[in-house]
Amino acid sequence: MRDRPAWLYDETKQIGTDYEDLSQIRGYDQRMAKIRDVDREVAEVLDLIELSPEATVLELGCGTGEFPIAAAGRCRKVIAADVSLPMLAFARDKASLRLREAGRATDLQRIEFVEGGFLTYRHEGEPLDAVVTAFALHHLPDFWKQVALIRIAGMMKEGGRLFIRDVVYSFDPAEYEIFFDRYLLRMAEIGGEGTPQDMVIHIRDEHSTIGWIMERMIERAGFSIEAADYRAGFIATYLCLKRG
Repeated sequence: MRDRPAWLYDETKQIGTDYEDLSQIRGYDQRMAKIRDVDREVAEVLDLIELSPEATVLELGCGTGEFPIAAAGRCRKVIAADVSLPMLAFARDKASLRLREAGRATDLQRIEFVEGGFLTYRHEGEPLDAVVTAFALHHLPDFWKQVALIRIAGMMKEGGRLFIRDVVYSFDPAEYEIFFDRYLLRMAEIGGEGTPQDMVIHIRDEHSTIGWIMERMIERAGFSIEAADYRAGFIATYLCLKRG
């Protein structure tokens, strides 16, 4: 990544999982497989953004690489960006292994792994057909979320699709104590040891926002929201189109 101004929010700060530690990255990957149906989520995203064979798609916060692995079979180029070099190395190795095992080794050439985040990735070339981000935008406080969304819009072609999946609060804030206690119990049942502590850290230290605020930020950045889906009071997805 290029040198950043001293005033720019540091999106490489680690909260909870240390994404510079390979053992913690592996543990995170395993925990997510327990509490999420990752294959279903990725298939849902690909169906919604409707990539053409000639499309270029960017994932910001590519994590352990599930989306790029699947998307490489659907389009010309997938740019997988993350602020963590160890995470990118893990994702690259995982993609190589998975694609070779599936007889799709040539698809690996369609994936470009890039160090960069919401505030630092610099797009070069033709405007993007689509941008995807999953469970990453909450790492930014709200002002910097707005900046990130404006930057994303500036990289995309008119009519391009943005898909966001993230931890967004849609429950009644007046009932926050009851909601969080029940949610943590449920996560312990599903994810096992370690998962509730991840959630505690998220609730206490990270930057999830409220659904109506998120919708307004998306619209102010230059997108129209085609669909917004809120689940369990804690998870939201947005399918958005870049306006002219």
